[in-house]
Amino acid sequence: MTRTRRLLVLGALYFAQGLPFGFFVQALPVVLRERGVSLSLIGLSSLLAMPWALKPLVAPLVDRARTRRAWIVPLQITSALLLALAALASPEASLPALFAIVALTNLAAAAQDIATDALAVDLLPADERGLGNGLQVAGYRVGMIAGGGVVLGAMAHIGWAPAMLALGATLAVATIPLLITHEPARTPAPPRPTITALREAASRPGALRWLRVLVLFKAGEALATAMARPMLVDRGLDAGDLAALLGGTGFAAGLAGALIGGALVPRLGRRRALAIFGALQIVGIAMWLVPATGVRSLVTLHVVVAIEHVFAGMATAALFTAMMDACRPAHAATDYALQASVVVLATGVASALGGVSAEHLGYVGHFVLAIVLAVIGLADVVRVPVARSPSFA
Repeated sequence: MTRTRRLLVLGALYFAQGLPFGFFVQALPVVLRERGVSLSLIGLSSLLAMPWALKPLVAPLVDRARTRRAWIVPLQITSALLLALAALASPEASLPALFAIVALTNLAAAAQDIATDALAVDLLPADERGLGNGLQVAGYRVGMIAGGGVVLGAMAHIGWAPAMLALGATLAVATIPLLITHEPARTPAPPRPTITALREAASRPGALRWLRVLVLFKAGEALATAMARPMLVDRGLDAGDLAALLGGTGFAAGLAGALIGGALVPRLGRRRALAIFGALQIVGIAMWLVPATGVRSLVTLHVVVAIEHVFAGMATAALFTAMMDACRPAHAATDYALQASVVVLATGVASALGGVSAEHLGYVGHFVLAIVLAVIGLADVVRVPVARSPSFA
C-alpha cells in the first residue's frame, strides 16, 4: 500500500469518527434546547457517551481479528444506518428513541475508533507516524465540524430528517477508501480474558511510568481550556464572537498545529518533540492569562486563541505518535485503547475540576495552576524514557 493510499484511508476513517461525535457534542445539545428540553436532561444526555469510556474492555476482542476492516466496515455502516434512522426519531417525535439511537451510535463509533487506531499502528511505518497522527487530529476535527456546525446549518435550511439522512450518507461514503484498499492480513492475538490482556499491557517494563506521563502531559491544558469559554463570556463576548474566535480561528489553528507537529516529529525524534511541543503547550496555556487579566480586544484574543490552539495541536500530534510507538503489533488495539483511555480520563477529571479551580482561585489563579500542572507534566516527559519499542526500552 502506498503512502498516499495509507494516509487517504486513515484520513477518511478519522473524519468518519468525528462526524457522529461532532453531532452528539455540538449539534444535539443545541437542537434539544431549541425544542425546549430542560438543561438538566441535556446535561444528563452526556452519559450517552459512556461507551467511549469502555473501549479497553472491547479492544482485546478487536485484536483477535485477522484484519481490522472486519470490525471497521460493519461498525461504520451500522453507525451510518443509525444516523439515518435518527431521521425518523426527531426530538419532537420520540426523545427516548432518539437517545437510544445516539447511545447505540456511540457504542458503534467507539468500537470503530479502537479498530481504526489499531489499523493506523499496523499501516504506518515509524517515519510516517508523526504525519499520520497530524492527519488523525486534523481529520477528526474536520469531521466534528461537519457533524456539528455544518449539520446545524443544514437543519436550519432543510430540516431535521434530510440533514440526518445526509449525515448518515456522508459517514457511509467515508468507508469507501478502506473498502477499495487491500489490507494485509495480520497474525491475530490469541484469545484470552480481557482483564488478562489489559494486565499484560500495563505490566510491561516501564509501562506504568509511561502511563503516568499520559496522565500529566495534557492535564494542564485540559484544566485551562475547560474555563476558556466561560471566561470569554464573562469578558463580554457574545455567541457570534465566540463562533469566530473558537470555531474559526481556533479550528484553523488547531488543524495547522496538528499537521505542523506531525510533520516535525520524525525530524525531531519522539522525546525531543514531546519536550519542545510540551514547552510550547505551556506557552499556549499562559496566553490565556491575557484575557484573564481583563484584555477584551478581539484582535488580541484572536492572536491568543491562534497561538494556544497551534501549540496544543502540535503537542497532541507528538503524544499520539509516541502512543503508537508503545503498541505491540499483535495487541495494538488493546495497547492503544488503554493509553487513550488514560488520557481521556485524566483530561476529563482535569476539565471537571476546572470550575472549582476558577471559582476559588479566580481566572488568573486558575490559569497559573494550569501552567504549574503542565510544567509538572513536561518535567515527567524529560525524566521518563519515551517508548521506542513495544517494551519501552
